Amino acid sequence: MPRRGDSLETRWTRWPHTKAKHDLLVRYLGAWFPIMGRSVRKAIVLDAFAGPGRYDHGEEGSPILVLNALLEHKDFANWSNCEFVLLFNELDPERFESLEDVLGELRTANDPWPANVRLLDPQNQSFDELGRQMLDSLKGNNMAPTFAFIDPFGYKGLPLDLVAELVSFPMCELFIYFDFNSVNRFATANVVDKHFDRLFGTDEYRNAPPAGDPARQQFLHDLYERQLKQAANFAHVRSFAMVKDTGHIGNYMFFCTRNRRAFDLMKGAMWKIDPSGEYRFEDSLAGQDVLFEDENATGPLRDHLLENYAGKTVPIQQLVDHVIDETPFHSGQVRRQTLAPMQREGLISATGQQRKCTYPEGVSVVFPA
Repeated sequence: MPRRGDSLETRWTRWPHTKAKHDLLVRYLGAWFPIMGRSVRKAIVLDAFAGPGRYDHGEEGSPILVLNALLEHKDFANWSNCEFVLLFNELDPERFESLEDVLGELRTANDPWPANVRLLDPQNQSFDELGRQMLDSLKGNNMAPTFAFIDPFGYKGLPLDLVAELVSFPMCELFIYFDFNSVNRFATANVVDKHFDRLFGTDEYRNAPPAGDPARQQFLHDLYERQLKQAANFAHVRSFAMVKDTGHIGNYMFFCTRNRRAFDLMKGAMWKIDPSGEYRFEDSLAGQDVLFEDENATGPLRDHLLENYAGKTVPIQQLVDHVIDETPFHSGQVRRQTLAPMQREGLISATGQQRKCTYPEGVSVVFPA
């Protein structure tokens, strides 16, 4: 009997927001793999809800996308000193069988298989079983640097305490699905509390404002974000909203890391998917020629810096770190796109520059009072 918690076929139609989510995944891994390949001896990618490997029209699922992001990277040949370990898990028996076939085809297509890529046998377990098995295998040791992609259907079987324990080790990162549509519907209905208690790791969701209150959505979003930070000690968390064609938010994808550079890279990937900087993707706009905001349009960042640093002289790295940590913008939007035009317009000045409107290490930016 199938164990799936949804009504979809073994392979189903790939929705526009699914492609957007996978685009984020691939863009980020395209930067993460080189960092790991050059700096560590071992790196792990976990896809805990891998699905069948392909969609009903043959589109590639996350397992193929992850493997291709690694194997087809232009610098892959330079990472022979790093062992990449990839683990794909799928609970549903029919989808698991499809996943095995897809991974087998990919391995055959890449014969001879690279010696430094260990593709583990796919697993057919619940997330509870898989997570506990992985933790038990450590025998008290730290986990190697890990990117965990946890993207289930719905809100069941995703206990926050297990997620937190699995990615509690240094250099572990998390890209996790949050079923906002269901949470918004049932948070105060007292019908699925046992599942929500595990999902949130607290019962505070019961204090959400009533349905229809504009504050309800933000309360639930912020509660889950706070729990991700506190439960697993993540310094940086950023969400990306997936908006259904009805105009309502269906889910959020939360990226969690302890590393500022990784956080900056993911924010950059999110800006590529939504150049408006609002961190959202709308199904209704998929495939349309829509005039988005230009990523170079950093007027709000300019205003923020002028207000936040009025009367201060700030080292450039401190300023860039602030932008990464405290604003929606990423580091690539600071120097050339924001500070240089501000200096040309006389809104700021700088000390330590050898050339005007350039901001290498050692330069400080002077903001008027």
